[in-house]
Amino acid sequence: MPDLKEKYKKEIAPGLKERYGYKNLMRVPRLEKVVLNIGVGEAIANAKALEAAENDLTAISGQHPVTTRAKRSVAAFKLRTGMPIGLKVTMRGQRMYNFMEKLMNIVLPRIREFQGVPTTSFDGYGNYTLGFKEQTVFPEIDYDKIDKARGLEVSIITTARSDEEGKHLLEMLGMPFSQD
Repeated sequence: MPDLKEKYKKEIAPGLKERYGYKNLMRVPRLEKVVLNIGVGEAIANAKALEAAENDLTAISGQHPVTTRAKRSVAAFKLRTGMPIGLKVTMRGQRMYNFMEKLMNIVLPRIREFQGVPTTSFDGYGNYTLGFKEQTVFPEIDYDKIDKARGLEVSIITTARSDEEGKHLLEMLGMPFSQD
């Protein structure tokens, strides 16, 4: 079975070029990057929570995450500007394609009573965001070794100009959308 990048070059890009009538192959929508994000609100009180989330995100993505910090102070949350409140990883190139294959072929089918991903999570510019309630759906995470189930957000950034183009690109790549 060819990898996702080869499939894109040989089958998907020519199909999209023909469907949307692009004259130049560079205008065809493609994956630009995939960003994984974990918000660690409890890091304010518990510094070990950030470390545990960092280990999880490193295992899932295969690269070291960057700490995201608070942009402004919020007294109600005891949050000050510059405090660490989350982690993110940006994947590009082959690592991005490998992650997308793993997401569509291994992770999503593992979800209990999976009916497909929602089609409503596009942002208006062809980018798609998918949220997970817990990180344990990824095969790299050992359920017995996690300290707490944390939410995980996967943002798939494309060069598509509209949600329709972005959805069609992801469908051709193999994203299992729900039939609403």
